Amino acid sequence: MALPNSLTPAELFARLGTADAPVIINVRIADDFAAAPLLLPSSLRVGFNDEAALVAAAAGRPAVIVCHRGLKLSEGASALLRLNGVAACVLTGGFLGWQAAGLPLVPADELPGRDAAGRTLWVTRARPKIDRIACPWLIRRFVDPRARFMFVAASEVPTVAEKFGATPFDIEGVRWSHQGSECTFDTMVKAFGLAGPAMDRLARIVRGADTADLALAPQAAGLLAVSLGLSHLYANDLEQLEAGMLIYDALYRWCRDGVGESHNWPAGGGRAS
Repeated sequence: MALPNSLTPAELFARLGTADAPVIINVRIADDFAAAPLLLPSSLRVGFNDEAALVAAAAGRPAVIVCHRGLKLSEGASALLRLNGVAACVLTGGFLGWQAAGLPLVPADELPGRDAAGRTLWVTRARPKIDRIACPWLIRRFVDPRARFMFVAASEVPTVAEKFGATPFDIEGVRWSHQGSECTFDTMVKAFGLAGPAMDRLARIVRGADTADLALAPQAAGLLAVSLGLSHLYANDLEQLEAGMLIYDALYRWCRDGVGESHNWPAGGGRAS
């Protein structure tokens, strides 16, 4: 029988990678975090008894609180949020329960620095096509839901990164870029510990479209066509990014839940009239 105001690791994992996923707030104490500096995907670190910070992190959305074992700290922090009108629950078993289930964990030392509001800032080339939409999707859905992205002239990415404290990606000579035959999306999936059947399937599609290796996955040609179409629909790169998020939401859900489905005509296996 499920405990009140709780969510199991499997239930939470099923909600990741969607626009309406709950906010995940990590309230593990410093000693526990130092012993295992890993984070649930898209989680935010907040002090367990910092009521104002907890409320600000939830931002009015449903929240899941994660402490080390899913006991007193997460129970207390979630109760504080409910006092403030936030629908908050506890992750059953906490961090240790998630880890025991073999679910993805993001290495904290791979995360870029954050600004005063706790957000990461990234910069890449203007006029995005595939990697430069896929990578922001991955970051917002699985790394930092509040991440911000700057699109600038290709020649200016390194200096903008330096002057504005942003993390450059998908340009030559930086940490977050192509490696061999793999694209920047592959690099991030591996470094952030997000590999798994669904994400690996999506990575092949992105790689095929981004590197013009369309035989790599049957869906790569479709992603390339849709991505190029989006780039012609939108003159504003940030508007294009927001529109592209839905494309990758749908692709991820297909990779996770829909690969066994098919569609044909006539419907129901009957004969068309």
